[in-house]
Amino acid sequence: MLTSPALRVLRRRFPDAQIDFLTKAEFADLVRFNPNLNMTFEYRTGDPLGSLVQRLKEERYDLVVDLHNSLRSRIVRSRIAPRAWVTMDKRAVRRFLLVHGKINLYDADVSVADRCIEPLAALGITPDGAGPELHIPDDVLFAVSGRMAKLQLNRFERVVGLCPSARHDTKRWPPDRFAALGTALAKCADAKILIFGGPSDKDLCAGIARAIQESAGPERATDLSGSFSLLETGAAMQSCDVVVSNDSGLMHIASAMQKKVVALFGPTVREFGFFPSGTDATVLQVNDLYCRPCSHVGRDRCPEGHFRCMREISVDDVTSRTLSILQPL
Repeated sequence: MLTSPALRVLRRRFPDAQIDFLTKAEFADLVRFNPNLNMTFEYRTGDPLGSLVQRLKEERYDLVVDLHNSLRSRIVRSRIAPRAWVTMDKRAVRRFLLVHGKINLYDADVSVADRCIEPLAALGITPDGAGPELHIPDDVLFAVSGRMAKLQLNRFERVVGLCPSARHDTKRWPPDRFAALGTALAKCADAKILIFGGPSDKDLCAGIARAIQESAGPERATDLSGSFSLLETGAAMQSCDVVVSNDSGLMHIASAMQKKVVALFGPTVREFGFFPSGTDATVLQVNDLYCRPCSHVGRDRCPEGHFRCMREISVDDVTSRTLSILQPL
């Protein structure tokens, strides 16, 4: 998602170029329909790289822009032997010092979306400020619209999306807080609550939906986890007036869909570049916490044992911020 601005400005600079994209298969739909691309190549975890590399070599690329800069991406770019290559600066040393020494040497808050464009500066390419984008074909929009119509969302004054999951546990606001938030919004704003997540989030999302239904009424919450692909989730989010999310991929999808976002950040900080960009966003976090950040991607458990970075984000604060967004609509 965060590479889409780089693709947009690259295409604008070179309108007649062949621009291809390599990504893991599970994320391919997020770029497959991007009009700034010619082809999308997919890598499936565990597959040998040999045949993929050979296919890429046949394209005779003049330039490889490595926006992942991982061991695997370095291997691929070296084997396909482009005429030139550039990589994104991940600020690895500064990131390490901030996480492990709480020494902040970041000189500016630059989003990862804009960092993806930095290596293209030598080509006269600069950020356009428009933020990430997600391109969804009409047939997907139509199919999702039909499924969403069954929820009769027009019966409610507002529609709120909740994204309670994240890859790492320390990035997750406690589920009982999401349930309390959904209940408060259902009652105070006459809102319908839609809960988004992947197949592995089913138990989490279903539990939150049940808690809201028990407190606010059976029609007030619907668990959509595992019901949609990532691309379809973006289409379904079009129905939402606001999306409340942990620091997760779904937060960036909501941003790309130009939804108003309330983002909850715990173990990570703005300097790492993952705050929502390109949309109207409110970020809630616990400032001046001595142990924060403890990671740049999140952890499975709080290393201090207190989880204050998320537990001290109160339901009242999130409810108040969300209601302030909903009231003017």
